[in-house]
Amino acid sequence: MAESRPRRVGVWLRASAEDQARGESPEDQERRAHLYAAAKGWQVEEAYHLEAVGGQSVMDQPETQRMLGDLQKGRISALIFSKLAHLADNRKELFVFADLFDRYEADLVSLQEAIDTSTPGGGLFYTILAALAQWEQEEIAERVAESVRVRAQRGKPVGGQAPFGYQWKDKQLVPDPQEAPVRRLMYELFVEHRRKKTVARLLNDAGYRTRRGAKFSDTTVGRLLQDPTAKGLRRANYTKSLGDNKPWVEKPEEEWIYTEVEPIVAEELWARCNDILEQQRQRQKRPARKTVHLFSGIVSCHCGQKMYVPSNSPKYTCAKCRNKIGSDDLEAIFQEQLKAYVFSPTEIAEHLAQADRQIRERNELLQSLTAEEGKTKQEMDKTYALYLREEISGQGFAERYTPLEERLGQIGDEIVSLQGEIDFLRIQYLASDEILNEAQELHSRWPQLTTREKRRIVEYVVDSIAIGDGDVVIHLRHTPASL
Repeated sequence: MAESRPRRVGVWLRASAEDQARGESPEDQERRAHLYAAAKGWQVEEAYHLEAVGGQSVMDQPETQRMLGDLQKGRISALIFSKLAHLADNRKELFVFADLFDRYEADLVSLQEAIDTSTPGGGLFYTILAALAQWEQEEIAERVAESVRVRAQRGKPVGGQAPFGYQWKDKQLVPDPQEAPVRRLMYELFVEHRRKKTVARLLNDAGYRTRRGAKFSDTTVGRLLQDPTAKGLRRANYTKSLGDNKPWVEKPEEEWIYTEVEPIVAEELWARCNDILEQQRQRQKRPARKTVHLFSGIVSCHCGQKMYVPSNSPKYTCAKCRNKIGSDDLEAIFQEQLKAYVFSPTEIAEHLAQADRQIRERNELLQSLTAEEGKTKQEMDKTYALYLREEISGQGFAERYTPLEERLGQIGDEIVSLQGEIDFLRIQYLASDEILNEAQELHSRWPQLTTREKRRIVEYVVDSIAIGDGDVVIHLRHTPASL
């Protein structure tokens, strides 16, 4: 049977002037990356050179685009880099990279932070980082939303254009002399014809257009008919963005801010139009979407049947033997198991003690080599000084200097090789300690996550859940074997 082709990976090379002053040259980064790839049995397919790119965005750099093109084409399936700060200077770009690599089922490897998303712990680490980043974004969004609320209460502009029919003048919302008559006509036509599409057609046929010069649509007509600004009540702070190019959604009504403005239509006309719209909605009302439960498709009964939450019950239920467990109870059990995700405390202690010994031994050897490197350089400097003072001949200089130069090259190669070995050990073994801490942090903040975020984590870490007669067994998909 033919051997499968080694996994093809890329190497990302980027170092600041400070990094290079500390001896972290791009050449050393590349050698360490090659050593790590070799230890994993991977083949380095390409190197991406961003050595000259400083503290700025990297996403639009030609080498970045070349790398992403190779990722998309399947030419590489992993990217190795020295540390997260070299991959991207800000978290936003960092998670853009993470999302792109996740989309193409590829992995990211950071040698300094001991993250390898091809390993179970590394994958979870990035998932947790993403969740924490989301929390940070939400906190910023909350502060922005509060400033918007205060401005809205004062009747000040809060961003965006004035609604059709109005304009901002001296920071006040006033009727627009060109658009206000069209907006008023819209209400009058709707009362007469009771059809949004008919109103849109009549406006378009009369030559009226939206502010952007487009034709009116039934959707635009419906939105403007419902906007209470036309009756003299400006509504603000009532929508929010979900991000990622998703549509805006309404906030809870208690957060809405109303301020009085000059009306375009009488309140009675506005109310009549909206009564008609409500009656039409009631006649066309569709059934609500079914609730997506956290463990749907993952929970099974001990009899082998899948368990689901019926519409009339808050419990996962087996249709065959009627075995049941409450949704909240199962989530609480999962939370506790998440707390000790990777290893038990005893296994962690033994595992880390072994890893500490191995890495300590190699670090001691690295220190010894570094000290020898320093002494060798001093001997080379002394030899060169003797030659400059003409205390030794050219031949004598060569006899003394050449072996020292050769040994310095050997030491440099040994140091890089040893650093690569330490990188591999840290990522393979020590990441479990960081993962445990992050998993415990995630456990404590679990209640703050949305159902969608919880479901994403469940899908990543859970292979199956079996509900027995009085017991629950959760099989975690990525639990590493004991080492």
